Formats: sequence, structure tokens, C-alpha cells
Amino acid sequence: MTDADRLRRLLGGPDTAWLVRRVRQRLERGRPLTGTVTLAGAAPGQRRAVELLLGRRAGTGTSLSVSLTEIDRVLRDSGASPGGLAAAVEVLDGPVRDLARERAETAAAWEAAFGPLDEVVAARSELAGWRGRLDSSGLVRRLAAGPEEAAGLLRDLARVARGLPASGVPIGRFAAETCGDAHALDDGRPLATLAVSCARAIAGLPFRTDGGAESRREAWAAVGVHLDELSSTVLCLGLPGDGGTATGRMLAAMRGEPVSLTLRQLRRHPAPIPAGLVRVCENPVVLTAAADALGPACPPLVCCNGRPSAAVWRLLELLAGGGAEFAYHGDFDWGGVAIAAAVRDRVGSRPWRPWRYDAAAYREAASGTALTGRPSPTPWDPALAAAMTERGVRVEEEQVLSDLVGDLRAGSR
Repeated sequence: MTDADRLRRLLGGPDTAWLVRRVRQRLERGRPLTGTVTLAGAAPGQRRAVELLLGRRAGTGTSLSVSLTEIDRVLRDSGASPGGLAAAVEVLDGPVRDLARERAETAAAWEAAFGPLDEVVAARSELAGWRGRLDSSGLVRRLAAGPEEAAGLLRDLARVARGLPASGVPIGRFAAETCGDAHALDDGRPLATLAVSCARAIAGLPFRTDGGAESRREAWAAVGVHLDELSSTVLCLGLPGDGGTATGRMLAAMRGEPVSLTLRQLRRHPAPIPAGLVRVCENPVVLTAAADALGPACPPLVCCNGRPSAAVWRLLELLAGGGAEFAYHGDFDWGGVAIAAAVRDRVGSRPWRPWRYDAAAYREAASGTALTGRPSPTPWDPALAAAMTERGVRVEEEQVLSDLVGDLRAGSR
């Protein structure tokens, strides 16, 4: 049986505290209590304490080296700690942690916490890179106090990921439908931070762990979720108006000038918009040039203005419902390709074709700046992606404005 009083006299004083601490560290790391430990710059009191413990001189010099095997033997033989040095440390300083076991348990808990999200990621290849960035950035571990808190957070995030992309829903309704809480995705909440990064991944936008209000608005809009009905807008030119609705009367009155429609206006428009062939471009400069050159004669033209907002999707939906056919042009870069693919997928069964947005048009365009980013497929013309990869230059719509305006002029006749 351990002689606690004697043990404290031998090993429990302040001058042997360094030794007990070193032994505890070894035990916690699963290392054997063999070999020696050394204290540099040992004080006279620390040296005398070790000499009392060992019953002999502890050498000379500024450092103090102690054999753990010898201390273990002394404690056993003296009866101060029949269980040896490891048992003595627990008597003096409490139970020893098994750090290896704790690390394994923590790792298993984190793996289980990520389980629901990993099920979603396994079925969606576009999320694989984002999932890796969550690990490398440590974003989840910064937002959650531990795996138990993270488990609930990641379950909700998995539900959000399953629900994206949406089809032009308010963020409060989307949050209520996916998380059971209309405020779950409010700015500043941990889930909102993770969810907007997921939205960026699904939309093909670069990974970010933060960003301003406009960045968040853009990310949500790109996956069909709008933060409010007034900030989401779409630019258009040449759409036919009507006398029966407020939006129709505004389009008729503004014929020949670019018009900015809000999501609120479009959600309240009661009927599809018949427009025949609708050309879709990426940049507002095309609308400006078309308005200057053609005025009221310009045929229907819609501008995505970068990543399509909820208002863009709603307008295309109204046009598709009216029997429209679509022709798309954008910047010849990987972002433009992604927008083209998104529009093509969104209009679904309606006829869609590239508008000077194929390999032949790309090769004919003047050289631009260096093409950067991750390549994306161009299923409407696989040769386009191959040509862009081979040529390696970016061509903006501004560089081919005259050709685009010429097509619009021909379409107005």
C-alpha cells in the first residue's frame, strides 16, 4: 500500500515538481518511464531534493540528470509507492490522461459529426473541393466549440446543401424549410457562414470564409436564394410591354432604353412574357451599345450581369413560359462558361443555342489577357473548352461588341 505521507516528502515538494511534470507528460504520451530526464540550470534546492530521493549525490554542474528507472526502483523498494513511479504520479497529481486515446476519440467524434455532410458531398462532385477546404481552413472548428456542437451545425448544413440550388425563394423561407428555423441563415450565425460558402461552391465561385454583404448576396442569388426582393435585379432591353400590368406598361414606356427590373416586380407579374428569340449576354456594356445603336428597334436582350441573380432566373422563367427561345453570349473565360452552362440548364426544355459562343467564334476573336481558373466543360460545343485550354487567352464581350450589335441589328429587320 502506498505510504502517501512519505511519498509526498520524497516527491511531492516544489523542488521535485518539475520531475513529476516530466513523468506525467511521458505517461500522457504513452512513452515508457525509462532513460533519463534532465533539468538545465537546476537550483540547489532541486538538486538536494533529488539527492534525498535517491540517497546519493546527484552529480555536479548546472544541469541535473535523473534516471527514471532508478527512481521507480527506489519508490518500490522503499514502500513509498509499491506501484512504482507511474502510480506515485497519480497519487500526487491525480489521474493521468491518455492523450492518444483522447485524440482518437476526438477524431472519431469529428468524423461522425461530418458524416451527414459527407453523405451529401459523396453524391455531388462539385462539392468535393469545398469539403477539402473546410478541413484545410479549419472553418468548422473555429465556428464550433467541439465535435458535439459541430454535429448539429453540420446536420443543418447538410440539409441546406441538399436544398441547393433553389428556385428563387426568400432566404427566410429556405431556412425554415431546410433547418426548421427561419432565422437559421441570418448573417452572423455560424450556419450562415458555412452555408454561404457551400452556395459559392455549388455556383462555381471561389472559396471564401468571409465576405461583405454584396459577396453574400451574389453567392445566394447564384443558387436561387434571394435576401430580399428589391436588391435582386435584372437588366433588359427590347422586351415587349403590355398595357395590362405595371411591369408591362413600364417596359412599353421604356422601349429602346435598358430597364432594371426587381425581383419584386417580376414575382408579381401575373403572366408569361412572349418574346420569340431572346438573346442573353453577360455584361451590361452589351445593352448600352445595343441601346445606343438600335434604340427601340433592338430585339429582346437580357443581361445576366455576371452570375445570374434570382431576378434573372425569374425573368428567364417568365420568358420561357411565353415560348421564348434563347441564344447566349458571354466572356470567353471559365466564369463565362459556367454562367452559360447554368443558363442552358435552367431554361430546360426551351430551345437554347450559343450566340457566337463556340470554338469557331473564340478562335476568330482577338487575343485578350491570360486565361486563368479551373476549366469547365462546354457541352453545347466540346471543342470550345478544348480551344480555350489550348489557346489560353480570355476574350471579353467588349472585344466583340461590333459583332454582337451587328447580330442584333440583323435580328431587328
